[in-house]
Formats: sequence, C-alpha cells, structure tokens
Amino acid sequence: MTAPGATTHPSPPAGPAPGPAGAGAGLPGPPAGGTPQATADWINEAGAQTLAGRLGITFVEASVDRLVATMPVAGNHQLYGMLHGGASVTLAESLGSIGAALHAGDGHIAVGVDINATHHRAVRSGLVTGVATPLALGRSTATYEVVITDETGQRVCTSRITCALRGRRRRA
Repeated sequence: MTAPGATTHPSPPAGPAPGPAGAGAGLPGPPAGGTPQATADWINEAGAQTLAGRLGITFVEASVDRLVATMPVAGNHQLYGMLHGGASVTLAESLGSIGAALHAGDGHIAVGVDINATHHRAVRSGLVTGVATPLALGRSTATYEVVITDETGQRVCTSRITCALRGRRRRA
C-alpha cells in the first residue's frame, strides 16, 4: 500500500507499454545498455504528457550515478516573477525518482517517501539545470542529492529525495 501523498514512479518498462493509444502507449523501453543520452531521450519521450513534460523539464543525461535535466523559468514562476519553489521541487523529484527507478531495475518501482528543498536565491529568467547524484543506493531505498543552478552556475536550490524501492526482488 502506498502512503498517503506519496508518489510512485515506475521503472522504465522492458517493452511496449500496454493499454490504449495515448499517453505512453507503445513506447519502447530504454535502450538496453544504452548511453546516458539515449536513456534521457527515452525519458523525455515517455514523460511528454506528465507533470515534468508540462513544466518543460528536459532530461539531458540519465544514469544511476548522475542525472541532468533543464527546466525553463518562463511559465514556471510565481506571482512575484521568480521561479516557483514547487517547480524546483518537481525538477528535483523528477531527477531523483528516475535515478531511483534506474537503480531499482526492471520489475521495480520507486515510491517517493521524503523530499526537502532549500531555496538559496531567486531566478527570474532563463533555464535552470538540476544535477542529481546518489547519496545512498540500497536494496529497499535510494537517496539522491539534487543541486539546481541558474545559467551562471549559481546554486538556486539544494534538495534531497528518498525513494522506497518496491517490486519483486532478484535472488542471487
């Protein structure tokens, strides 16, 4: 059972997605043994109709050890014209959850159980870039640190996300 308010992020499917035509239907899985760029391309295609896609989040690189994505400030700001903190948290959760799902592997899902963020400075235009790196990768949880910077390289936000890993376990 998923905790109230928790989000789930499926690991990339091994083959075409089942179900009717529409969001995610018929998408192939990420390239076997693919490069971080090829995996990022697959994530961008699979996530086009998700919240991340609607916010303009674009994955640039995706592997268990490092994930990079960008997000435009335009359209993701609050009333004062600054990047909305919730948009930064969505970028962080997207990066960390996908990293956890890649770590978990086929047949597993990553369920977000904790996220926090510290907003260091305002951004009013351009792109922000999030870089996620693992802090701890275990059998039942994965924790990532996400650093979000502006176009000048200044830190905008620091986040930490922990995901529970669920699904069948591989036996050694």
